[in-house]
Amino acid sequence: MLAEAKKIAKQKTMKMNSELEGSTLLDRIACAYLSAKSFVIDAGYHSEIDWQESIQFENVGESDFLREAAWVILSCGMKESIVRQKFPMISKAFFDWESAKKIVENIKRCLKVALRHFGHRKKIEAIIRVSAHVHINGFDDVCRSIEKDGIEYIMKFPYMGPATSYHFAKNLGLPVSKPDRHLSRIAKAVGYNSPQLMCSDISQLTGEKVSVIDLIFWRFATLQKNYQSFFYDSIK
Repeated sequence: MLAEAKKIAKQKTMKMNSELEGSTLLDRIACAYLSAKSFVIDAGYHSEIDWQESIQFENVGESDFLREAAWVILSCGMKESIVRQKFPMISKAFFDWESAKKIVENIKRCLKVALRHFGHRKKIEAIIRVSAHVHINGFDDVCRSIEKDGIEYIMKFPYMGPATSYHFAKNLGLPVSKPDRHLSRIAKAVGYNSPQLMCSDISQLTGEKVSVIDLIFWRFATLQKNYQSFFYDSIK
């Protein structure tokens, strides 16, 4: 069933690619993006794309929010593969993100157990601080504040800097692209000043979500050593 889903996704991508073939710069960038998407699908990351496509901010629950905040905090300055390996045990230490209230009521236990599996105390404490913020302010009010103030509000959380705040927002289903080193290099290679503008333009042309486009670019960059050259050559 998964193989059939991957086949359908790839066929759809190839069809869209053929339809977009043209002489404009944006057409060529979009075609390069779709080629990268086919590569990512073939590499076995179809489910990752499905996950990003399915996320809608209005459907995010408190457990989702806490889990994604923890993921982004732990991922800051660290390889994704390492975080992915340790994350199940971190989640268990935090009661599988059952609720902010549960975490706050068991702070010492959460801290002690989590540190057995992830020795960065400041990051574990940051997860607890986010949980405490949600507990004190209420999840609904936090969501309303994000809807109102966006990235500016998210950056109030610990470890949510200029790039990680966008990473968190993207994982909550907001239409943003994170300006990390991979996305910034790709944007520069194809003549854009920002990943957000690049992904937004491709989104308008292809109809795909900005967050999905961001994911494809990022995952492709982790799989292809010469990803900058690939995109630079695609616009010549």
